[in-house]
Amino acid sequence: MNSNSEFNFNISLSVLDHLGRNLYRSFITVIGEAISNSWDADAKNVWITINRDENYFVIKDDGIGMSKKDFQEKFLKIGYSKRKEGVLKSPNGRPFIGRKGIGKLALLSCAKKVSIITKTSGSSYVGGVIDNNQLDKDITDDMKPQDSKLGEVKEEIFLDYQEGHEKGTIIYFEDIHEGIKNRLDYIKILMALYFRFSLVDQDFNIYVNGEKITVEELKSLADKTQFLWKINELEDPYFELLKNLKENEKIESELLVKGFITSVEKPSYLNIHNSDEKVGIDLYVNGRLREKNILSHFSTLSTRVVTSYLYGQIHFDQLDSQDEDDKFTTSREGVKEGDADFKILLDELKPILKKISNQWDEWRIKNRQEGDNENERKTPKQRAVMSLVNKTADEYTPPKDSKNKTKIDKWLKDLNADAQFNISSYVDCFMSENLIRNSIKDKKITLPKKAKQKVERLKEDERNAKDKGNISIDIMENNEDLSYLSMDGLANLFDKQNNNLASLSRDAMEYKPMRNAVAHTARLTTPAKHKLASVYENIKRRLKTLLFND
Repeated sequence: MNSNSEFNFNISLSVLDHLGRNLYRSFITVIGEAISNSWDADAKNVWITINRDENYFVIKDDGIGMSKKDFQEKFLKIGYSKRKEGVLKSPNGRPFIGRKGIGKLALLSCAKKVSIITKTSGSSYVGGVIDNNQLDKDITDDMKPQDSKLGEVKEEIFLDYQEGHEKGTIIYFEDIHEGIKNRLDYIKILMALYFRFSLVDQDFNIYVNGEKITVEELKSLADKTQFLWKINELEDPYFELLKNLKENEKIESELLVKGFITSVEKPSYLNIHNSDEKVGIDLYVNGRLREKNILSHFSTLSTRVVTSYLYGQIHFDQLDSQDEDDKFTTSREGVKEGDADFKILLDELKPILKKISNQWDEWRIKNRQEGDNENERKTPKQRAVMSLVNKTADEYTPPKDSKNKTKIDKWLKDLNADAQFNISSYVDCFMSENLIRNSIKDKKITLPKKAKQKVERLKEDERNAKDKGNISIDIMENNEDLSYLSMDGLANLFDKQNNNLASLSRDAMEYKPMRNAVAHTARLTTPAKHKLASVYENIKRRLKTLLFND
């Protein structure tokens, strides 16, 4: 190991402090900065060791490493960027992630002590220790940067990580500020979600405590996913996990964008490992997460119920501009407001998201689930009926291991539309006939002899039926005569015209056959449905006129 006492930050310490040594707010974002550095160094593997109990973590890669000169003049030079030298890709052709060269500030400030060793192929390690407590003191004392030296590395802490390490960088973070709060399983899921570098280079691997991070970490989420929309061509191994899809579609876009949007069955399924953090629709550039939840940019959609079911990834590498224009915020957690290329993306996504929103509602209804109540494709009344029918059908849905499940599921699906029509029609009938009864009583209209005779026959039929069923309780809440008359009998009392003008009695004669079929839970033919609906509209209009204008 070369002597470390000669290394120092290549920037004014006061400027270093003002730039912000706590740019990033989360542990996973700090990890992301380290992984990005490894990516830019052409590493094929990144090994991350996390010890929550002892509050440290180590990041090791097999990238090109740094010479003594590179470590001092590039790594310790805050603000150094290869892009300024016109270099946009690594020697192996990877697009560089880093831009400003200040991301390492957050990386190097997340712990009280950060020890770094690095080597190129065939050379020995160089490095040093950043003691942030000492650095704070040096800043307070207004020390010159060349006088604020990095500390000496304790070689023993790296012994377990040097074995077989021919080139690359190892960083040891001791005493993490605020500790490592997240559980390991949670961290693995976030890494599988947020670091998609393998989509750009399949040879790039990330390991956490010896286990390779793959999309398998997301299997639980995939199992709960029911709808998929692919945007342009995207090869993603995650799609192979989507075994329970009910619907899927491909959406074409002329923009150089690709990705996918998916929907889970319940909003709670988007919670990550029982935490408060949820998966959303996120923006990626060259495999790195650049902005979470881009739906927040769509004000008319972001508050709709559909968005609480959606997650996905939008990959738009055009945001990685090849000039000096940095499109991302200093915290690296979002795109700068007003960026022209970002606006192009949002404008392209707007109609795509509208289509997905409508199709989501269609597919939910098709699969006997509640959709978007704010979507005007269906009236509130239609949605209420659908919800009742679907919940009733759920009570008759067999368990997964039932031998009759396929057959009964088909029956339930076949009955669904007719059930919705009949229930809606029954409610129409119930409300209109009882409103007429109330109005007849209010007007004190008496039943003619013929109507009373009909009522007596119906009462006799009821008594006989109760005797056969051995029923002694009252069935009807109100046993008055009007309760035994249906639409035709009531209409003759309430609104009968003898000159064939528009009247309830005329429409009631057409209404009765279909009304009785619905009351007997029969399934109507399509012409009968149309007839019932049109006649009922006449009845409703006439009844409203009579009630409202009386």
